[in-house]
Amino acid sequence: MARRFANPSETKERVPLKKRALDAMDNFKGSQFMTSVFRPGSIFRKGYTDSPRNRSYVVMNSVLYHLHPVKVKRHAVKVSYTLCLGGLSFFLFIMLTVTGIFLMFFYRPTAAQAWNDIRTLQTSVTFGLLVRNMHRWAAHLMVLSVFLHMARVFYHGAYKPPREFNWVIGVILLTLTLLLSFTGYLLPWDQLALWAVTVGTNMMGYTPVFGQQVRFVLLGGVEISTDTLLRWYVLHVLMFPFVIVIFMAVHFWRVRKDGGISGPL
Repeated sequence: MARRFANPSETKERVPLKKRALDAMDNFKGSQFMTSVFRPGSIFRKGYTDSPRNRSYVVMNSVLYHLHPVKVKRHAVKVSYTLCLGGLSFFLFIMLTVTGIFLMFFYRPTAAQAWNDIRTLQTSVTFGLLVRNMHRWAAHLMVLSVFLHMARVFYHGAYKPPREFNWVIGVILLTLTLLLSFTGYLLPWDQLALWAVTVGTNMMGYTPVFGQQVRFVLLGGVEISTDTLLRWYVLHVLMFPFVIVIFMAVHFWRVRKDGGISGPL
């Protein structure tokens, strides 16, 4: 009796569809494309076997995993009166970014349109007054929370080695926060904003050696004009946020590398 050999197509049909899909996914993860794009240990690619040492490699090579530590010290999760001031400052920065983008849709940085746009935003735009007040109060609260965060770090002595570099980064972030708040002062283009910028730029003008040059650059001329508003608008919505994001990334990285949230080492 002749033996009947299985047809390859019939054998392929007997393989469950789920298994074939999993095999195709595994082949794709091991392809040259995935190897060149994603590093070993990525959440999109299986590069290490399951072991405590290799789990650490996965965390170090994945940005998403690296945002949260593998181990947390007991004092870091203890509820206290200074809990999460740094995280609160970061949350307020995110709120300022979101509300600021909303305000940019209705604001034009020109002397002829700035105040009218603010008034229209508050009276004619849906939720415009709410979003503007959220932006304004979040700015005040961010200055307060960053200052309290720095005070807590100083009071607890968390600026001492090995965290002295991160203390310098924190001082820079505090300065950038104050500059971010001050540059937003001129944008409504009202009397309060004009006199605040007048006082501020005059103080900068008395800086030794290059004070007058700094004042000229900030004003865009010898007196406050539309060029002043445009320059401070660019500083407020582009330059200072970009710089502060870079220093915040370095700050968070150093927190992780210096042993986690400040406290006894």
